[in-house]
Amino acid sequence: MNLAAPSYPFLDRAQRLALALGLLFSAVCVAAAFATPDQFYKSYLLAFLFWVGIALGCFAVLMLHHMFHAGWGFVIQRILESGTRTFLLMAVLFVPLLFGLHSLYEWTHTETVANDPVLLHKQPYLNIPFFIARTFLYFLVWIGAAYFLNRWSLQLDASGAPSLAQRLENASAPGLLLYGLTASFASIDWMMSLEPHWFSTIYGLLFIGGQVLATLAFVILVAMLLADEKPLADVVRPSHFHDLGNLLFAFVMIWAYLDFSQFLITWSGNLPEEVTWYNRRIAGGWQYLALALIVLDFALPFVLLLSRATKRRAQTLAMVAGLILIMRLVDIFWMVRPAFHPASLTVHWMDFLLPFGMGGIWVAYFIWQLKRMPLLPLRDPRMEEVFEHGEGH
Repeated sequence: MNLAAPSYPFLDRAQRLALALGLLFSAVCVAAAFATPDQFYKSYLLAFLFWVGIALGCFAVLMLHHMFHAGWGFVIQRILESGTRTFLLMAVLFVPLLFGLHSLYEWTHTETVANDPVLLHKQPYLNIPFFIARTFLYFLVWIGAAYFLNRWSLQLDASGAPSLAQRLENASAPGLLLYGLTASFASIDWMMSLEPHWFSTIYGLLFIGGQVLATLAFVILVAMLLADEKPLADVVRPSHFHDLGNLLFAFVMIWAYLDFSQFLITWSGNLPEEVTWYNRRIAGGWQYLALALIVLDFALPFVLLLSRATKRRAQTLAMVAGLILIMRLVDIFWMVRPAFHPASLTVHWMDFLLPFGMGGIWVAYFIWQLKRMPLLPLRDPRMEEVFEHGEGH
């Protein structure tokens, strides 16, 4: 069987369409930014957090795959690797946010900090030079780690040396630890510091859980689209989608558990500096988004994913994954936007257009990376598990 990936015309068409729409939507928003720069940066942050979360989730799931090398992991390995190679793009896309820091973060205003004891106390950490330095370090770590994971994978394709497979496995455990630390601090810097008087010790875990959930949903959608194309068609079985569905089910519960835990701890403590964050998000119309998240991001997927039939039918599972992916964007919106509009639910047209604009560019770049490597590992000595796993279910 030839596992080398041929050219796929439908991927070329999808890439061109995504890029065209991404550039068009982004251009419209950039033009509008001259009239409403503050709104542009708020919507841009929303879009950035969503797409960088998928790239980070690919990083985490890829390392989980190398640690456990289960059959389902080889089916999506190239998708995950392509996602990690978008870190360089996301680093470039972060640059516009540097020009909007004063529009987004109150701790960047010298007068405000000088008159606020809490912000003054946090100033050694929350200041612009240190913020930029930390962000540079995050991307340096992510890009560097992704580079080596992809390089060793390519070398494994060329040689099939078991030592390279072992190197990928050995590097993944410390890599996951590094991911957990950097992603947690990034969530504090980029999201939690939007409301610097509030804090949560579980916020980083909640951010990570949401990233992995969004990534699994995205990966299932891509795997479904590629499942009928060679070489994936030769190895993908309903059992692989069943395993991916189980993973999606698990992280739906993990995300819901973390979210509810943060709510319960905050509400039971009933401290003014803690409950304010939730008070802003359960009134003024924001409570309807909270209810939608409970129903559409947890309850409905939970019920649907209990079914074995749902998880073994790629198209049905992809529909559930698509719903979850949409609700992940809604969740980020619910977490970010009340920091700017606590009184009432406020939605701007750029909140829709910018995520799609940035998403078009990201997807086009992702497809370009996906086409650069075979869709399955070529000589990984662990690949036999794919066939054994597929035949055994």
